[in-house]
Amino acid sequence: MKHKKLWVTLLTILLVYLVIVFFPKPQSVSGLNPLVISNNDLPLLIAHGGGNKEFPDNTLEAFYNAYSIDPNCMMETDVSLTKDGVVILSHDTTLDRKTNLVNADIIDINYSDLITDQVDFGYQNSVSPSSNGYNVSMEFTPYTNYLGESVTPLDVEYPEGISPRNDIVFLATTLEDLITAFPNNFINVEIKQTGDTGLAALAKVIELMVSLDEEYHTFSRIVIASFHEEVYKEMIRIQKEDHPSLLYSPETNGVIKYFVLHTLMLDVFYFDKVAVLQVPMDEYGFDLSTKAFINTAHDHNIAVHYWTVDDPEDMRLLIENSADGIMTNIPSLLKSVYDEYNT
Repeated sequence: MKHKKLWVTLLTILLVYLVIVFFPKPQSVSGLNPLVISNNDLPLLIAHGGGNKEFPDNTLEAFYNAYSIDPNCMMETDVSLTKDGVVILSHDTTLDRKTNLVNADIIDINYSDLITDQVDFGYQNSVSPSSNGYNVSMEFTPYTNYLGESVTPLDVEYPEGISPRNDIVFLATTLEDLITAFPNNFINVEIKQTGDTGLAALAKVIELMVSLDEEYHTFSRIVIASFHEEVYKEMIRIQKEDHPSLLYSPETNGVIKYFVLHTLMLDVFYFDKVAVLQVPMDEYGFDLSTKAFINTAHDHNIAVHYWTVDDPEDMRLLIENSADGIMTNIPSLLKSVYDEYNT
């Protein structure tokens, strides 16, 4: 009798599990998700920082270069808020590593001064930590691309009618500059600052998106991202209470939640309203680039973008596995791989 009860219990559990596995998946994005590509299309070419191994990171010139390689590319950028309330493009929250400034915390600097003083964002300095968080003295290293060549704004192939902002200096770029310069491209915006400053930066990004939405359709083509939990929670609140069409990607814990539920085939319990998962190909020994990982996301109407991919074989694998986007530092290399599939 005991054995019979045990088998009945196990069979019941198995049946419940099978029902859960095959139950319709919750849709993270209602209706069309513009970031999910069709089966016959190549993944979005996503220019990481504009393609920071071809031109200086997060400069308008780098994004123009990426656009010249693929006019349909997605622009990936990082942003921080300045002292005078302007959202500028910068991978770091300080400018020591990318400019000719020292002890330069972005929140303590006016954007107007960056422009007036023609601060050059065309550097790739090595910054050593010190007791106050900055390198007091450093050697400024002008940018060179992956071929070891130095570049200037004049080396960019600009669209017809567009002139260089400066012949020598890579000037500070605002998020508004990027949005208005490329009115038809998807843009991924990562909030880099943390705490109250990060929340203020997010608020400014949303304010900018609202003000430009009618003309530039910002809410249908901009994805917001952050690795900081407090900023991510605020994105969730904004989408739920203020802007239901806001597109965003999860921070690390959200990705872990998806991966665990996917692995256990219990993703029917994944209810996060994310538009895209932005992940590396592998992390902590786990393969995140499988077709099953991507297909499960598609079942939830979620796109999958991979960072940061500079190897042609990895690019081909992601293409074959139906990734929705490939983020790269070398847009020209990814484009050459795509050209193989278009011939």
